[in-house]
Amino acid sequence: MAENKPFEGRVALVTGASRGIGAATAQALAAKGAHVILTARDDAALERVEDAIHNDGGTATIAPVDLTENDGVARLAQAISSRWDALDMLVISAAYLPTLTPVTQIEPKQFNNAITVNLLATQALLAGLHPMLKRADAGRVIGLTSSVGATPRAYWSAYGSTKAAFDNLLECYGQEVANTGAIRVALVDPGATRTAMREKAYPGEDPQTVKPPEEVASRIAELFEGDFETGHRERIG
Repeated sequence: MAENKPFEGRVALVTGASRGIGAATAQALAAKGAHVILTARDDAALERVEDAIHNDGGTATIAPVDLTENDGVARLAQAISSRWDALDMLVISAAYLPTLTPVTQIEPKQFNNAITVNLLATQALLAGLHPMLKRADAGRVIGLTSSVGATPRAYWSAYGSTKAAFDNLLECYGQEVANTGAIRVALVDPGATRTAMREKAYPGEDPQTVKPPEEVASRIAELFEGDFETGHRERIG
């Protein structure tokens, strides 16, 4: 294995890979030799990320899916398992941020979308991809979380409550598989990062005052390369 390609021969799946942290993470893993499966709703944006990876000498496959569709994750898992036997790395980056509002004024459709994308789709991903993660020599899962999941913040309840459940779900999964195989699970809080979601939450903020998504992506790649124990959690920056 080449020193600068530690992930040569490994397969990674990154959700939310069309932009922001997901796209940057996909490119970082591909740069280290992984074949990266890119998934998100936006076909054209996924193709741009795929082209960037190919132009840098990496390899990738796009797998467009809408996580709010009832059978979207099931179809994704079936498509992936029909082509690859094992999945070495799973990065759950996709997330939906509802409008920031008091608890009493949460918009039901937005809240439902947040529950679906941030929680229900995560459970479906773990269920559908668990056999492939188990077949890998060392299946690894990293979920992108948020500080508002661990520490409640006024007006962030619709998002924060789903991220709290997201954290619990991933940590439970990690404990359940800890003694039955080689799968390990970690949570990463990116902290303030220059993304479209951040801009939506803080429209008046100068984006140049927060770190670029590539900084988060680099740390995620480092975690995979250096490995981690189940239950690992860290905030970047």
